[in-house]
Amino acid sequence: MKILKLAKKNLDLFVSVLPAFGEVYAPIKRGNSFVFDKPGLWSDVQMNYTRTILPPKKLLLPPCEATFTFDPNKGYQDLLNEASKPMVLFGVHAYDIYGLNILDRVFVQGKYPDPYYIARRRATTIIGVDFVPDDKHAAGSMNADFVDQGFDLFLSDIGDEYLVLVGTSRGDDIVVMSGCLLQTPTQDDFAEYKRRSKNRHESYKVQLDLEGLPEILEMEYHSKAWDDFGKRCLSCGSCSMVCPTCYCFDVKDEVDLGGRTGKRIRTWDSCLLRTHALVAGGENFREDRASRVKHRFYHKQRGFVAEYGRPSCVGCGRCVEVCPVDINIISVIETIRGERDGIASSAPASA
Repeated sequence: MKILKLAKKNLDLFVSVLPAFGEVYAPIKRGNSFVFDKPGLWSDVQMNYTRTILPPKKLLLPPCEATFTFDPNKGYQDLLNEASKPMVLFGVHAYDIYGLNILDRVFVQGKYPDPYYIARRRATTIIGVDFVPDDKHAAGSMNADFVDQGFDLFLSDIGDEYLVLVGTSRGDDIVVMSGCLLQTPTQDDFAEYKRRSKNRHESYKVQLDLEGLPEILEMEYHSKAWDDFGKRCLSCGSCSMVCPTCYCFDVKDEVDLGGRTGKRIRTWDSCLLRTHALVAGGENFREDRASRVKHRFYHKQRGFVAEYGRPSCVGCGRCVEVCPVDINIISVIETIRGERDGIASSAPASA
C-alpha cells in the first residue's frame, strides 16, 4: 500500500480531478445534520462531521430502485446500465467503509450475488477520511474504526496535511492525475499519524464488551429483557433504515394500466416492521414486537457471526441517535450482559 501526503491548502485542487472518475457525493450539512449529497460548492463539504443521517449504503443499495421492466413486445429488460454509472464517494468514515465491506460479503461474495449492487460497487470510487468519535460512536469496540481495504484513497488528518493511503489502482490513477499535489511523507508525519490514531482510539466514550457475546445471547434467549424491549419498541424501523449493514428488502411489481407492461421495484424493508414476517394466508412468524427486536439483535450479534465470523454492527451510532425509546446496540448489549438494570419499569409503547 502506497502512502503519500497532501497539504490541506491543496485540497481544493485535489478534489477538482474527482469528477473525471464519476459524479461526486460528499458529506454536507443539512439543518443540524449531515447527508451524503452532490455539493454545489466545495466549501459546502464538511470534513469534520460526526455521522450522516443515512450511510453511503443508500447510494449502492438505493432505498427504492427499479431492477427491470417487462413488456410483451420487448420482453424483460434489466436496468444495469443505470447502476453502472461512475460515482465518487468522498469523505467516508472508516466504519461506513467497513459497512460496505460487510455488504460486499453478502451481495458480492455471498450465495446469491446481486448484479445491481455489484455494478454500483465496481463503478464507485471510495475516498475515506478519519473522524473524532463522539458519545455515540462505538466503532472502536466493533474493530471498525480502521480499515485496510474497501477504499481507493483514505485521508488521515495529521495537522496541516493529510496522510493519504492509496488502496487500489484506481486510487493510484487519482494520484497520477493530481500531479505534484501529493508528496512523500516524512518520519515525523508517520509519528504524528500514530500519535493521533492512538489518541482517537483512546477517546471513545463508549466501550462495549463483546467477549463471549454470542454465547451470552444464547443463554439469554428467553430473558425477560426482550419482553421489556418489545413493550417499548414503536416498530418504526428507523434503526434498520439508518444502519450501514441492514440489507433486507421487499420486491413488488408495478403494473401499468392494462396489466401488460410494468417494472419490478426493490425497496428497503425492516425486520422491526410487523409486515416483515407476514406471509400468504395471514401467518406472521414474528407477530409480537419482542420477537422482532430480539431477531434483529440476534442476527447482528449472533447469526452474522456464525456465518461471516464477525458481528454486522460497525458502531456508527446511528441507531443510538434515531431510536426514540433508547433501544440500540449499546443499551441492548449492556442489558443482556447485566451491566445495566434493564427497562422493565419504563412505560410501555402503545400497541
